[in-house]
Amino acid sequence: MIKYIGSKRALLGHVTAAISASLPEGGRVCDLFSGSARVGHALKKQGFRVWSNDHNAYAHTLATAYVQADRERWQDRAQAVLAELRAVKPDAGWFTKAYCEDARFFHPDNGAIIDAMRDRIAALSLEPELEAIALVSLMEAADRVDSTAGLQMAYMKSWASRALKPLELRMPDILPGVVGGPCKATHADAVEIAPRIEADLVYLDPPYNQHSYLGNYHCWESLVLWDKPETYGVANKRIDVKTRKSAFNSRPGIAPALEAVIAGLKAPNLVVSFNDEGYLTRDQLVGMLSGRGEVQVIEIQRPRYVGARIGIHNPKGEKVGAVGRLRNVEYLFVVGERRVTLAA
Repeated sequence: MIKYIGSKRALLGHVTAAISASLPEGGRVCDLFSGSARVGHALKKQGFRVWSNDHNAYAHTLATAYVQADRERWQDRAQAVLAELRAVKPDAGWFTKAYCEDARFFHPDNGAIIDAMRDRIAALSLEPELEAIALVSLMEAADRVDSTAGLQMAYMKSWASRALKPLELRMPDILPGVVGGPCKATHADAVEIAPRIEADLVYLDPPYNQHSYLGNYHCWESLVLWDKPETYGVANKRIDVKTRKSAFNSRPGIAPALEAVIAGLKAPNLVVSFNDEGYLTRDQLVGMLSGRGEVQVIEIQRPRYVGARIGIHNPKGEKVGAVGRLRNVEYLFVVGERRVTLAA
């Protein structure tokens, strides 16, 4: 899957164990802020019926492929589409200009391939799930040859060694359908959709500070939407990064937004991920959640993301800030009508 700040790759065992402890007989789980779709994919693999949601188009595409699409329906056709895409001739266009020349997130040789493949996907007019699989394959292929430290806020002064490798499409790990019924992916604002959620458990992993996922992964949003937007700044961000703001990225906005989500949900069980670098404290979150039932808290020590460990640099690549702490605490809040037995 793509490199992703806040990814639960290293915490996946903790998250899925907490959900399994809350739902020992299985059931339907909604991942309301699905992001990279890593959690939804893991839960579907375990047999849960999953509903993934996110307000960014690229995240919805990831969830459509990794959660909603079923292997038995799409595997053969997806392989055929990927074979067709591998045969296209490079054709430099908007993506190459924006993200390989004006900004240097990808090498121009790979940019020309990305442009050609994305144009071909658009021309094929595929069914939504099949198109999502093709787009995820292209997104992940581009991610493997990028020239960043993991965020599309800045790029390396010199090409990263991986950026000089040729882009290679691979088949995403699409899972078989689950016995309980179809999984699904939706593209909606969390506050607005919360009252409509039908699930046995809702997993909440909201943005927790000022870092916008749209701003951090604007190249993926443009690749998926293929709307070739106006861009700005050194990073050539989409112009709508300035206007598509989330209350969860605001210190005064996050508490009312999260409270609205929690109040709107009718699910009997919640599991909430948060971080001690976030705008809300552990005590504030326990206070918000305590009206929903028993609140248990797991604390997990983790290294900070690679950008924090590298330090702050100016546009010339010069280090201008000191590295702060190297570790943080990830919290898991497990909420339900009964206390559950959680792994150490």
